[in-house]
Amino acid sequence: MALTLSESAAQQVRKSIAKRGKGLGIRIGVKTSGCSGLSYVMEFVDTANPEDLVFPHDDVQLFVDPKSILYLDGTELDFTREGLNEGFRFNNPNVKDACGCGESFTT
Repeated sequence: MALTLSESAAQQVRKSIAKRGKGLGIRIGVKTSGCSGLSYVMEFVDTANPEDLVFPHDDVQLFVDPKSILYLDGTELDFTREGLNEGFRFNNPNVKDACGCGESFTT
């Protein structure tokens, strides 16, 4: 099981944590939502949960709960800028289909 972070995503997480003033990294997961069934969730981590799986990238850590790793295994978290739009992008090899708006997916 593995999760990776692109260098541009790691830089953005570092900036966000520095601006916030604290944090160990970010937790990513999935929740039931949207027209395709699942959507991604992200939050800052100040204290790790005992059950968290931790994926380090230099000085940045990704935290994932054991239930979400089933849907996220092999995913790369990237940060992209396209014109005036910027944001995190999940390059998830497990996605079989996504809704038209791109907010939810199914595996």
